[in-house]
Amino acid sequence: MSVKKVIIDCDPGMDDSMAIVMACKSEALEVKAITTVNGNYPVDVTSKNALKVLELIGRTGIPVGKGMPEPMVRQSPKDPFTHGKDGQAENFLPDPVTPLCKKNAVELIIDTVKENPGEIYILCTAPMSNVAMAMKQAPEIKSMIAGIYAISGAFGLNKYAFANATGDTPQSEWNVYVDPEAAEIVYQSGVKLVALGLDVATHFDVNLTEEDIAMLEASEKPEAKFLLQAIRFVNGRGFETYCAVIDCMAVAYAIDPALVETIKGHVGIETHSKLTLGMTVLDRRHHHVWEDLPVIEIGVAVDCERFLKLLMQLVLA
Repeated sequence: MSVKKVIIDCDPGMDDSMAIVMACKSEALEVKAITTVNGNYPVDVTSKNALKVLELIGRTGIPVGKGMPEPMVRQSPKDPFTHGKDGQAENFLPDPVTPLCKKNAVELIIDTVKENPGEIYILCTAPMSNVAMAMKQAPEIKSMIAGIYAISGAFGLNKYAFANATGDTPQSEWNVYVDPEAAEIVYQSGVKLVALGLDVATHFDVNLTEEDIAMLEASEKPEAKFLLQAIRFVNGRGFETYCAVIDCMAVAYAIDPALVETIKGHVGIETHSKLTLGMTVLDRRHHHVWEDLPVIEIGVAVDCERFLKLLMQLVLA
């Protein structure tokens, strides 16, 4: 099995934190860099949280680049869903001693892609501000990126897509809603984009079993204790387990694309309407399709049992 070189572009967040754990512990992935952005929390918090996770699992050699503090053209909204006082499900990990990379996130993305042309996959579990800015500053990298696997969008392919909408409009997903202009740049970039939307990432079957939780309770690994606390945190607020591992879906797809069935579709990003801001509009018509909309791959179904097995294997490894 060939090893994929990845950049994790994230806004930790408890589920981003678990995505970092999964990626760093997988032998199928080589994490070349982590870039942080404003999203779930301000970028100072997300940057600190990324460093905390790397210290938790002893992977401080991976550079962390601090990224965009605001969306590209608008003010940052307040997340209606909270990840706790620390942004990590109130695990309250110790403050990191590892310094941030001297390069900012945008520079780190550009340089890492150029140093590994055709090899880098970007796992985007956050608003796409960093990736879009990197494409604007160095458009030549677009042809060098192997692919982008993103927790992005809600496409209305099943009841979960809109029932679990995470943005602050009725049918939007948080990562797109925060910076729809950035999402539009990335969706239109021509880079192979696989959007794992709420249709698959917040499926109610992505819930750990009582047996899984017992295995976490029996483990002495700090990352197992982190996930256990995240589950308790979301359950205590009336949410289901899947909320603690949403962003892990992008990592799982990078490890094993067969986990998720995808379809190709023309998709546009709504950047204006108050009612539908951040909506990812999929044109599924037989006739009169807007052919000028970019074609991306969209997650339509996921093998939840295999996904959870992979997650547990890596957390407990």
